[in-house]
Amino acid sequence: MDIKEYFARISYWGSYDKPDLATLTDIFQHHIRAVPFENLSIHCGESIELDLQATYNKIVKKKRGGWCMENNHLLSWVLKTLGYDVTLLGSKVYVSEYNVYADEIDHLLLKVELDNKSYIVDGGFGMAYQMWQPMELVSGTDQPQTPGVFRFVEESGVWYLEKVKRKQWVPDQSFSASHNTEEEVCRRVYLFTLQPRDIEEFRDRNTHLQTAPDSLFVTKSICSLQTANGIRALVGWKLTEIKYDYKDNMDLVEIRILADEEMEKTLKEKFNITLDKKFVPINTSRLSMF
Repeated sequence: MDIKEYFARISYWGSYDKPDLATLTDIFQHHIRAVPFENLSIHCGESIELDLQATYNKIVKKKRGGWCMENNHLLSWVLKTLGYDVTLLGSKVYVSEYNVYADEIDHLLLKVELDNKSYIVDGGFGMAYQMWQPMELVSGTDQPQTPGVFRFVEESGVWYLEKVKRKQWVPDQSFSASHNTEEEVCRRVYLFTLQPRDIEEFRDRNTHLQTAPDSLFVTKSICSLQTANGIRALVGWKLTEIKYDYKDNMDLVEIRILADEEMEKTLKEKFNITLDKKFVPINTSRLSMF
């Protein structure tokens, strides 16, 4: 594995000789705008391996994306290579439709110690809840970013990530019912503790999430990418493009339903992804990605 090859993959041409917050933020932002959050392997007959070399080959050499256990595993290698103090953490994602957090750890994130402060670095959540900057690990402090206002709340050693979403403007009213357009909404994202984790602890969950019939990732094909001013996401056949803070503190949400014959071209043009095998889109889960 070659750090310079990774930098070329994310189009990062800045300096990296000083492991400081500015460099960390710059690399992180290049990563989330170049590497999609996606589970397309599940829907084109491939398995997702929890192996760093396999992840490197997939994301760097094949120019694919990945889910949290791929994106953040690769990021941990990048940051450790550059001299950062990195710890793997595990979280339980919040499911708003059921008002519960997952029963087991199902999300990998990173903690970086820097200048006597702790930061959470998560380049693998995707969609509209993807942070755009490392977040300082402090409780109860709003941390405004372009996607919205994020904050951590700590209770008895458990940390909760929340995001306040803006109002949304959906020009095509036929889709407005699927988006909360009336008011700003504080949405829980996930909970975690500071217990250090090893990548092997995620192996069973990595298998479960890509094989269980009721897994969100089995019932939805997902590909999302952060852009300079928002996100774009393909879930099943629905292509959603969001521009953050488009006007009057509202996000612009544009939605289009694709035909099967548009999939290959859309993945290439919107996400820079070319698949080796036939992709079969799916969206049979009622769980919302927004």
